[in-house]
Amino acid sequence: MQDMPTLPGEIDATAMTARRHRQLVWLMAVTAGAVVANNYYNQPLLSEIATDFRASDRSVAMIATLTQVGYALGLLFLLPLGDMVERRRILSVLLAVSSAMLVCFALAPGFPLLLGLAFLVGFSSIVPQFLPPIAARLAPKGQSGRSVGFVMGGLLMGIILSRFVGGVFGGAFGWRAVYWTSAGLMIVLLILLRRSLPVMAPTFTGSYRRLLSSLAELFLHHGRLRLLAFVAALQFGAFALFWTTIVFHFERELRHEASTAVGLLALIGAVGVLAAPMAGRLTDRLGTPLIISASGALMALAFMIMGVSGGAILWIIPAVVLLDLGMQVGHVSSMSEVLQLDPEASSRLNTIYMVIRFCGAALGTFLGAQTWHFFGWTGVAALGVGMTGLALVIAAASRIAPGAATDHD
Repeated sequence: MQDMPTLPGEIDATAMTARRHRQLVWLMAVTAGAVVANNYYNQPLLSEIATDFRASDRSVAMIATLTQVGYALGLLFLLPLGDMVERRRILSVLLAVSSAMLVCFALAPGFPLLLGLAFLVGFSSIVPQFLPPIAARLAPKGQSGRSVGFVMGGLLMGIILSRFVGGVFGGAFGWRAVYWTSAGLMIVLLILLRRSLPVMAPTFTGSYRRLLSSLAELFLHHGRLRLLAFVAALQFGAFALFWTTIVFHFERELRHEASTAVGLLALIGAVGVLAAPMAGRLTDRLGTPLIISASGALMALAFMIMGVSGGAILWIIPAVVLLDLGMQVGHVSSMSEVLQLDPEASSRLNTIYMVIRFCGAALGTFLGAQTWHFFGWTGVAALGVGMTGLALVIAAASRIAPGAATDHD
């Protein structure tokens, strides 16, 4: 990965001690995991929320869908500001707003209001996506890929462990307690980041309208970005449809222990995240095409195992490890390449990639709920195989290989 230029501002990134840099990378990794978790706490808690508000499975699944839609739109309209506004300032504002939305979600008295607040929770929880470009820019020479991989590992661990925390903690203390606790954590992280991050001067000096219009230009210019984003959307959509529907499957199999079981399953799946910090280095050594193909094959195999086994819990456990491993490694590999395409537009490139990816997640969540309602677990597994298989077909048909799908000059 290319190394970024020295930052203007209060602190010279090149003068940062190795110890301080490690501490800052750790803080960014923890922040990424803690904030992104706000988007996923609801998944193991859907059955409890449905009981609380007397809502159907299909209706309550809209909480997960609207959270993903809110997150995608937050990425589209807010993340580009990372190139235009001093990043420490915007991170502080977003963490404060995120805390407020979590409090409102925990206090929601009715289901329609809860749906609207689910959207706002997702919209305000985009702080993690500001952090990988910062990590790359602050990294010492030759360590950009490692720093990005570590922060992404924290983000991905947050996605996985959010289901464990939501399921186990929420099962013990109630779903509202999960959101109260996270609201307080957002304020703690705001204070720590405000004190730790250097001032980073913007790299874009135009208007907000010009900033957003440049997204289309970047999308059309970078062929590799388009290919990686569409493949990632299908893979993440398959990942999301599994975690949205597994709680309903466990509710049928385990009755009142469904939330706790999903939380424990998420903890087991976190084994796959351990490979995330190595993914950046593997990409440099083996190339993105090989990593993307391998990750897609692992995810497709996971859904095949879950389908053939009929959803038996003992078979779901190893399948989840494969599913998480494939998704995490593929995502880190893709993002590592995306951030290299144009360092001066890293936030906007990240915006395009992540918006497309999370549109895939929202679609997967919606299709998963509908498929579960009409076709049950067999339909869910088949849809997962179809989405991951299509990602592999697109990758092959588009020739995602060294020298293929190059950018336009």
